Amino acid sequence: MFDFSVPVNRYGTYCTQWDYVADRFGCDDLLPFTISDMDFAVAPCIQKALATRLEHSVFGYSRWNHDDFKEAICGWFERRYHTELDSHSIVYGPSVIYIISQLVQLWTEVGDGVLVHTPAYDAFANMLNANQRQLITSPLLKTDTGSYEIDWPQFEAQAARVECKVLLLCSPQNPTGRVWTRDELTRMAQICQHHNVNVISDDIHMDIAFSDYIPWPQVAVDQQWALVSSASKSFNIPALTGAYAVIADESLRDGYLTQLKAAHGLSSPSILGVIGHIAAYNEGKEWLDCLKEYLHANLNYVAEQLNQAFPELHYQVPQGTYLAWIDLNPLNVDMDALQRVLINDHRVAIMRGDTYGIEGTGYVRLNVGCPRSKVEMGVTALIAALNELITR
Repeated sequence: MFDFSVPVNRYGTYCTQWDYVADRFGCDDLLPFTISDMDFAVAPCIQKALATRLEHSVFGYSRWNHDDFKEAICGWFERRYHTELDSHSIVYGPSVIYIISQLVQLWTEVGDGVLVHTPAYDAFANMLNANQRQLITSPLLKTDTGSYEIDWPQFEAQAARVECKVLLLCSPQNPTGRVWTRDELTRMAQICQHHNVNVISDDIHMDIAFSDYIPWPQVAVDQQWALVSSASKSFNIPALTGAYAVIADESLRDGYLTQLKAAHGLSSPSILGVIGHIAAYNEGKEWLDCLKEYLHANLNYVAEQLNQAFPELHYQVPQGTYLAWIDLNPLNVDMDALQRVLINDHRVAIMRGDTYGIEGTGYVRLNVGCPRSKVEMGVTALIAALNELITR
C-alpha cells in the first residue's frame, strides 16, 4: 500500500543530510548515509493534515496545551505500548535535545555528573559540555552474539558517585540499536532510586523497535523521571519541529514549564509540528507498520551482504532504529584511510563510529532509512572500499 522504494530528490530543500553534507565531510557531491532522518515522504495522513491547515492561510500564535495534542500522545502510548499516561503530565518542547538540556540544567548544578551508556548520540556530550556538566560513562559490552549489554557492576559504581545526579538513558539506544528489556529497565530504576539519581529517558527511537519496547513509566519506582520523545524520528517530520515530555512530578514539571515559557519565550509552538504529531499518532499506525517492515528488510540486506563479503564481522541486525552499527575492528582497517577512500573514490558519506565516543572506534554508523536502491549503493561502496584497503 505504501511504496518506500521510490527515490525522492531532496536537493535544494535546505536538507541537512543532502544539501549540507560538506559541513562534515568536506565535499558536496556525496551520497549521504549520515544524520538520522529518512529519505521517505511522510505518511499521507500527515501531508493531508498539513495541507488542510496551510489552506487556512492565517498563521498566528498557537498553543500545544490542549486535549487534541495531549490525548493523541496518550492514545498512542495506550494503543501501541499498553501504557497509560496522565495527560496533565505532558509538556511540549521544540526538540528532544532542548527538553533534555533544560531538565539537566534544572536537576543538576554546574560540575555535576550525568550518567550515559556509551557509545552515545554525540549531541549528549556536546550538550553536557556546553552546560558545564560532567559526562559519566558506562560503556556497553559487546557480546559474542553481536548484541550489547550493560556492565552492571561498573554501571552501579558510576551511579553511586556523589556527583552523579542524572541517568540520561537512550531507549532504544543510539547508535547500537539496543532495545532494553523490562528486567534491564527495572534494574536501572532500582539502582537509580537507591542512589538518588533522577532519570531522563530519551525515547525518540521508540517507534522503530523490532522487539518489545518498554516505556519508562512501566518500570519507574518513584516520580523523579521524565520520558522525552517525538514523532519526528519515526514519522520523518523533524523539520516541522516539536517534541514532548512526560514529567511525573508536578513541581519538576512546573520548573520545566517556567524555563520553556518565561525564560525562553517558547509558549507558542510551530502549529505544523503540533498538527503533524496529532495526525501521526491518530492516523499513522498503518504507515508506520509498513515502514518498519521495509526498514528491517534493509537492515537484513546490510547483514547479508556484509557477512557474505566478510564473515569475520558477524554483523547482526539491531533490535531497533534504522541505523546499522557496524564493527569493522575484526578487519583491522585504518579508519582514516577508509573515510578517504569512501569520500574520494566512491563519493559516499558514512558516519565514523568514533563520532559517538571512544567506544565507537573502528565502527561505522550507516543510516538505512532510505530506498533499497540507495542502501545497495552504500553497502557496495563500503565493501569495495574495505576490500581495497585489505588488499593493499
